[in-house]
Amino acid sequence: MKAYTTTAEEAVKVIKSGDRVFIHTAAAAPQSLIQAMTNRHHELRNVEIVSAHTEGEVPYAAEMFSDNFTINCFFVGHNIRPYVQNGRAHYIPIFLSEIPALFRSGQMPIDIALVTVSPPNEKGFCSLGCSVDISNAAIDTAKYVIAEINPNMPFVHGNGIIHLSQIHACVEVDRPLQEMNIKPITETEDKIGRHIANLVDDGATLQMGIGGIPDAALSHLTNHKNLGIHTEMCSDGIIDLVKKGVINGSKKVTEPGKIVSGFAFGTKRIYDFINQNPIVNMMDVGYVNDTRTIRQNPKVTAINSAIEIDLYGQVCADSIGTKHYSGVGGQMDFIRGATLSEGGKAILALPSRTNKGIPRIVPTLKEGASVVTTRAHVQYIVTEYGIASLYAKNLKERAKEMVKIAHPEDHEFLCKKVYENAKVLI
Repeated sequence: MKAYTTTAEEAVKVIKSGDRVFIHTAAAAPQSLIQAMTNRHHELRNVEIVSAHTEGEVPYAAEMFSDNFTINCFFVGHNIRPYVQNGRAHYIPIFLSEIPALFRSGQMPIDIALVTVSPPNEKGFCSLGCSVDISNAAIDTAKYVIAEINPNMPFVHGNGIIHLSQIHACVEVDRPLQEMNIKPITETEDKIGRHIANLVDDGATLQMGIGGIPDAALSHLTNHKNLGIHTEMCSDGIIDLVKKGVINGSKKVTEPGKIVSGFAFGTKRIYDFINQNPIVNMMDVGYVNDTRTIRQNPKVTAINSAIEIDLYGQVCADSIGTKHYSGVGGQMDFIRGATLSEGGKAILALPSRTNKGIPRIVPTLKEGASVVTTRAHVQYIVTEYGIASLYAKNLKERAKEMVKIAHPEDHEFLCKKVYENAKVLI
C-alpha cells in the first residue's frame, strides 16, 4: 500500500486546466482532496467539476474561482444551491438511472475521479462504502483515480468494490463521515407517515428517500410483514425494522433477502449498520434505478416528495418557480417502476402547506416551475389530510381528490380556481 500513498497536495498535481473532475457523492465527498485541488486554483483554468449531491464544503464554488472551476451538478444540494441560484454553478436535469451510462458511453468522459474508499482488505480490495450510486461508473471510466482511504468508511458488499491496483494515488485520512442532522418527526410528518403506511401492503418492496416523512412512514410499519428494500438511498429509519424482522426481503425477486441501495446517508448508526453486513448491497444506480430491475419486484411502493403539485397531478419536485432547489434524481425511475410492478404503488407525499403557510397544493405550478413527474404518471398524493388517488381519473375527479387533501383554508380558493379555469364545479 505504501507505493500508492502520497499527500493530498501531491496527489492533485495531476489535475490540469481543462480537465473534467468527478467528486464522490454525499458523505463520501473527499474533503482533503477537494481543498487541495481548490488551493491549486492559481495554476488551473476551466477545470470542470461534476457531481451529484455532495456533503461538506464546496470551496471551489467561490465566485473568485469562476475562471478556474466550472461546476455542473446532477443534483442541487444545500451546499451548492446558492451558487446554482446565482448562476455560478449549473444544474443538469437528468434521470439518476441514466448518469452511469453518460460516463460509460463517453458522452461525458471523466479525466480525474476524487473518491473516498474504505481501507483495503487482506486481498487489496477497498469499498466505495456508503456511496456507489454513479461513482463506480466514474471510477471505471476515469483516466486517473485519486482516493482518500478513510477507516471511517464502511466496507459494504455490492458492486462498489475497487482494488488498489485501480487507484493511481491514495491519501490516508482519518475523518468522521458527514452525518445528517436527523430532526424529531413533526406532528404533520407523523400524520402523513400514518397515511402512507396504510397504503403499504405486506410483502411490498419499498423505495423511499430520507427525512421526516419517510422516517415517519417507516415508524408506522412495525406490524407489517416481509417487507423488502430496493431504493436509491437509505438512512437510519430502516434499521429498527430490520432488527424486528419486518424488513427481510423474503418476497423480493431481484436479490431476495438483500437490502439494495445506491447510497446511504444518515448518522454513524447507518454507516455502522451497513459495514460488513452481508444483507446489504450498495449498487450502481444504472442497475438499482433501472425500471426493468425495479418492476420485477412485487408490490413496489415508491415514496417520494414534491415541492408543489397542481390540482391535476403535475409534480414539481426540483425547483421553486425558476429557482433550482434539488434535482430530478430517481423519482421518475421509481414512480414508473412501481406503476409497472405487479401490485405496485407510486406515492408522492408532502405537507399541505410550507412552514410559512404557503399552499403546496396549487391551481397551477409557479411560473418557471419544472415538471419532474407528469400527471399521467401520478397514482397517489398524500398530505396530512389524507390520500388522493388520481390514477385513471378525469380532470374533474382529480381536482376533487386534490382539494380533499389540501389545507382546509385553501379549499374555497382552489374550488374557485377550478371553476375559473375549467368551468367545472367541485
